[in-house]
Amino acid sequence: MQEDITVYVETPAGERISVPAPTDMGLSLMEVLKASEFNVQATCGGMALCATCHIQLVEAPELPEPSDDELYTLENLPNPTSTSRLSCQIKVTPELDGTVLRVMADFE
Repeated sequence: MQEDITVYVETPAGERISVPAPTDMGLSLMEVLKASEFNVQATCGGMALCATCHIQLVEAPELPEPSDDELYTLENLPNPTSTSRLSCQIKVTPELDGTVLRVMADFE
């Protein structure tokens, strides 16, 4: 069974940084990004309340629909897009392998 996947973080300059992510630890994308020292504050600790882990999916598989809490938080952002998500609400699974995302704190 595959244990690690790779997600890619696209910088404002268009560079893509590969980030290994274990699939066997029940981590969220937020936890992986924070551990990899990306600009993710995660002020609320993954409760979908603060949006400091806002990402934009550039290339991604079909993901589960956002929860009502996540949608409410996204709707209150100054710059949400149709591909905006909270990385705290996305569990790392093998299906995410190859996903490309932007950490929106870097683009604001």
